[in-house]
Amino acid sequence: MCGRYDLSESPAAIQAHFGVPSVPQFKPSRDLRPTEQAPIVRLNPLSGKRESSLARWGLVPAWAKDLKFGVRCINARIDSLAALPAFRAAFRNRRCLVPASAFYEWSGSAGHRMRWRVAPSDVPLFGLAGLWERWADPHSGDQVETYTIVTTDASPRLAELHDRMPVIVPPEHFTNWLDPACTRMDLFLPVNDDVLRIEAS
Repeated sequence: MCGRYDLSESPAAIQAHFGVPSVPQFKPSRDLRPTEQAPIVRLNPLSGKRESSLARWGLVPAWAKDLKFGVRCINARIDSLAALPAFRAAFRNRRCLVPASAFYEWSGSAGHRMRWRVAPSDVPLFGLAGLWERWADPHSGDQVETYTIVTTDASPRLAELHDRMPVIVPPEHFTNWLDPACTRMDLFLPVNDDVLRIEAS
């Protein structure tokens, strides 16, 4: 599971790393939480080129009654994306990358929890696999864009803290993940432990 992450890099850094023409202004945060807004990277449906927009963390499918639905959809398991009603339409049509500087996991018993900061050791910014949706308020008609972070089995070292981890998409596979026609989920297996930096935070 990924319930918090760090996005400390600037819009300019995201623009350069993900190859988008611009990134909306946002407030960098070392502790992004569900329901907060953050930038995502996706394909423009008309041009087919990458773009960035702000979205609310916690995916809300078009058929949901209200935004509260998103609280239970902050993560989506990569092995069930195509089957679960909340995620399958987005998996087929609306994939995204979630820029991150690190993500967090916790260990220890209640009252003695320790937070661990996890990130690839050689880069200050990377992309997590995500899905996005556009939800319309049935009363006002206002539209809200939301997203979820896709998870997979944890790498052996990280499994000592938690059994799941976000899917880290290497730059050479950005295009694969964003392409709805790509069904090779084996391209997005957990990264090797030797490239992860895990530090008490």
